[in-house]
Amino acid sequence: MKIVVLDGYTLNPGDLSWGDLERIGTLTVYDRTAYDLSGLDMIIDRIGDAEAIFTNKTPITSEIMDKAQNLKFIGVLATGFNVVDVVAAKEKGIAVTNIPAYGTAAVAQMTFALLLELCHHVWHHSEQVMKGKWTNNQDFCFWDYPLIELSGKVMGIIGFGKIGQAVGQIAQAFGMKVLAFDAFKNESLESATLKYVELDELLAQSDVISLHCPLFDSTKGIINKDTIAKMKDGTMLLNTSRGPLIVEEDLAEALNNGKLFAAVDVVSQEPIKADNPLLKAKNIIITPHIAWAPVESRKRLMDIAVDNLEKFLAKNPVNVVNP
Repeated sequence: MKIVVLDGYTLNPGDLSWGDLERIGTLTVYDRTAYDLSGLDMIIDRIGDAEAIFTNKTPITSEIMDKAQNLKFIGVLATGFNVVDVVAAKEKGIAVTNIPAYGTAAVAQMTFALLLELCHHVWHHSEQVMKGKWTNNQDFCFWDYPLIELSGKVMGIIGFGKIGQAVGQIAQAFGMKVLAFDAFKNESLESATLKYVELDELLAQSDVISLHCPLFDSTKGIINKDTIAKMKDGTMLLNTSRGPLIVEEDLAEALNNGKLFAAVDVVSQEPIKADNPLLKAKNIIITPHIAWAPVESRKRLMDIAVDNLEKFLAKNPVNVVNP
């Protein structure tokens, strides 16, 4: 079997092994292929006569599949699979798999890394110490920002799947109350410190709002001028999910006028564009889409990707998104 990984660098920049895939077939790994259809010819050429391919962000369209006549399996190296035309793949008898739930712990951890940075500005205060501000301070301590205690605060979680639930557990461990909004409610999770509510109630009552919903037409731009207006002044907004959940121009305005504080790991176009309004906004922390990326999380992703292909070859497919 000929296997091609089209854009493997972000998954494995050198600290993991492709050995398990090499044991399945003849493997070719490209660090990067085109991330849009301006590189259509390159994508087609690199797939060639492969029977199985893996992609993270390289798009796979119906036209590409038509050219790749040996193709039987497309493995997406991520949870989201919008880079593949799954309807066309099904019509052509090509299985498409994704990687669910590999990053739950990592993303939940990163969510709180961002939140705690908003609360304490740890890096800023460390820098000030290194610059001599503490040495030359009249008092035994100093701080440049208001410091915030989470205990007793309300966290609203939009999207209460596995990652949202993991974030909710950590929030409760910090002594927070959790309000959850999701289209599908698991009422067995409710307790004295966690309940499901409608979106407007979540927006109005939360001190912290964390986004963990998929990107659908119904959720695109869910954070916008109208929903921001329903939030408390000083609400802290976190996004470790998908950039287009937020209308960035509206968020930038709210940040600049002090309505909100924010920390985001994702933006609408990645890498972030130089004209993104969030780059010049006040009261925001931006990290470069790293919530998923601890080595443990990437190793788990790799293992699931290999298992997806092995199960497909054994005629017992799993994680198929176009059955």
